[in-house]
Amino acid sequence: MAKVTRDDVARLAGTSTAVVSYVINNGPRPVAPATRERVLAAIKELGYRPDRVAQAMASRRTDLIGLIIPDARQPFFGEMAHAVEQAASERGKMVLVGNTDYVAEREVHYLRAFLGMRVSGLILVSHALNDLAAAEIDAWDARVVLLHERPEAIDDVAVVTDDLGGAQLAVSHLLEHGYPYVACVGGTAETPSVGDPVSDHVEGWRRAMDEAGVSTEGRLFEAPYNRYDAYRVSLELLAGPDRPPAVFCSTDDQAIGLLRAARELRIDVPGELAVIGFDDIKEAALVDPPMTTIASDRSAMARAAVDLVLDDGLRVAGSRRERLKVFPSQLVVRRSCGCE
Repeated sequence: MAKVTRDDVARLAGTSTAVVSYVINNGPRPVAPATRERVLAAIKELGYRPDRVAQAMASRRTDLIGLIIPDARQPFFGEMAHAVEQAASERGKMVLVGNTDYVAEREVHYLRAFLGMRVSGLILVSHALNDLAAAEIDAWDARVVLLHERPEAIDDVAVVTDDLGGAQLAVSHLLEHGYPYVACVGGTAETPSVGDPVSDHVEGWRRAMDEAGVSTEGRLFEAPYNRYDAYRVSLELLAGPDRPPAVFCSTDDQAIGLLRAARELRIDVPGELAVIGFDDIKEAALVDPPMTTIASDRSAMARAAVDLVLDDGLRVAGSRRERLKVFPSQLVVRRSCGCE
């Protein structure tokens, strides 16, 4: 059987191949409703399937968006990836996902691979974008939107949360409960000092403590971002003689690890230890006790990133418009902080 072409669809619908293209691609020009119905009926009758590879070669762009994240196994990044996929689907795009595992070489690998596939755009959640990765982006002159983090090495459009303000909100809330001080479980020695959310969370903790006239000395503890390593760090922290009365964790995953350690050591939360996390992953409401945390609108952030990366006006006269979109942080109060 001969392959059905766009010419066959146009002939049956009584219109031009250009109009058929506008219907299939939902633009760039509008099509009258009656004409659209004729084209769709012809497509169905003939069983026409667009050749996406040929379209990509002709336009030098695919219907794909590249998404590079540190680790989809972590709930925050998994939920963010899902939100991006939903937003992309609403725009008729599909998403390719690459996990860097916080390894700079893997980030460069996925940058080269996705940009070489001529993705329509790239959404990058970079832990610490290095100069090599930044040069790779510049070499391809790619449409790139930074999501969640804004590394110092690149100045592309970014969609982020008010991480610093959210951390201050969390720590101030704990201090208002009357706790004499709040310890902080932050990142590791490798955590970047600029453009990284965890660095902003630690800085927000410092500012809230300073404003309250409370010392931070000896009250910052390093832990990897995942719950398993944070659990091991928390066992040592909570079993020591100077157990803190309250802890702010820079991620919910860390806080879940800390709650597990507290339960194992038979420390009552919030009676003997108050805890607040950051991210409001879905599990935060299900742990025991339900966790107070800082939330932002991930769905709206994902939609903004997709809209920006697909926006033809993203690069105008060598400059970026709306270079930084900051979404507000919100305190979500549950029982782990001592609120009833």
